[in-house]
Amino acid sequence: MVNERLPDRLRVAAVADIHYPHGTDASTVPALLQAASSADVLLLCGDLTHHGLVDEATGLARLLAKAPIPILAVLGNHDFHSDQQEEIRRALRDSPIQVLDGDSVEVRGVGFAGVKGFGSGFGRRVLEPWGEPVVKQFVREAVEESLKLGAALAQLQAERRVAVLHYAPIAETVEGEPPEIQPFMGSSRLEEPINRLQACAVFHGHAHHGRPEGRTTAGIPVYNVSMPLLK
Repeated sequence: MVNERLPDRLRVAAVADIHYPHGTDASTVPALLQAASSADVLLLCGDLTHHGLVDEATGLARLLAKAPIPILAVLGNHDFHSDQQEEIRRALRDSPIQVLDGDSVEVRGVGFAGVKGFGSGFGRRVLEPWGEPVVKQFVREAVEESLKLGAALAQLQAERRVAVLHYAPIAETVEGEPPEIQPFMGSSRLEEPINRLQACAVFHGHAHHGRPEGRTTAGIPVYNVSMPLLK
């Protein structure tokens, strides 16, 4: 878990890619609760579940019920795998885990905006909406996630704003993944609203073999908190 102190305001613990229950060893939940005990908010940056099943999500929520702080989450690609993402969101409404999907919330004066994000690549090699309809649809998904992030950040009145994502907004934190799949790990389109609306930090997951830290072109710190990477 990354434990980041935002200046004079808030202690943030963050982790992604729990993949509950697959690969979740006996130390995982105690480690999450221990991190929560020394933080003011816990961020779960996608892939809460492994197969995208409601029972997996509610099982994780039960284990985290003892966390003494707010838990904010976004869903990841694994949480969509069984087409139960809407059921997962509904099931978690009465749990300790608050799922953000184009939503924003303030915790002790710090604003958090969350979306899943999507791929399409980075920089000058970002995929453009040309050619077959399926390519245009792929790019449209990335654009819509970027617009949702911008709208959520813009809603916040707090001076300090944090972006919570699953997919990466910069190439730097996915370096280490095979080059062939890096365009599917995130999108520069997510970076634009982060820079424009001056977020103070970004947390994401998805890139299990990426790099733990990077910065946007505007110098905003980006943290890859994928659990396999942190381990």
